[in-house]
Amino acid sequence: MDVKIEPGWKAALSSQWDQPYFKQLTDFIRMEYQSATIFPPASKIFAAFDSCPYDRTRVIILGQDPYHDYGQANGLCFSVNDGVQAPPSLLNIFKEINQDIGLSPSEESVNLERWASQGVLLLNSVLTVRAHQAGSHRGMGWEIFTDAVIKCLADNREGLVFMLWGSYAINKGAFIDRNKHLVLTSPHPSPLSAYRGFFGNHHFSLCNDWLVKHGGRPITW
Repeated sequence: MDVKIEPGWKAALSSQWDQPYFKQLTDFIRMEYQSATIFPPASKIFAAFDSCPYDRTRVIILGQDPYHDYGQANGLCFSVNDGVQAPPSLLNIFKEINQDIGLSPSEESVNLERWASQGVLLLNSVLTVRAHQAGSHRGMGWEIFTDAVIKCLADNREGLVFMLWGSYAINKGAFIDRNKHLVLTSPHPSPLSAYRGFFGNHHFSLCNDWLVKHGGRPITW
């Protein structure tokens, strides 16, 4: 199957493209885009991979599914398009960055492509969603695919940083070898849970300390 995705990822995930589940998923997603309003735009489904090549990935932040309102989803978890008001979870991420490392992201910084360009894979577990129907594409095969992405990185690379926020992400990353990688876990940055331990988790400084210790450059958050 010819999947349009960054060449390094295409090779790394080559075992997935001809799997029956991926064929069924592709057929389903194609029909959805033809019959309903789906986010992100079809050209942005694999934006997280295209903007963060496989061999340059150093940090993985795991989300759930894309924002489901107009103009928001751009294929990167927690990120929205330029000019869009920051959703509550993203505002809380920015608050923690400010508390942790003293950096105040500007109002223009809601598009997190600048993180992706530094090697941060902003991966949603489910890569598409129907307009105004949160979770509408769950259970259709995306979770199998993104499990394979995480396993590919965890098994074949060393010294990566995984940021897993909330029980869903923590469970999804349970198999990651803690002896090879730094796995940072906390409650989700949602307003419903941020005050239960996302604020004060220091993940952004811990991530950078780990990267520098392992000979890499820190992320400019």
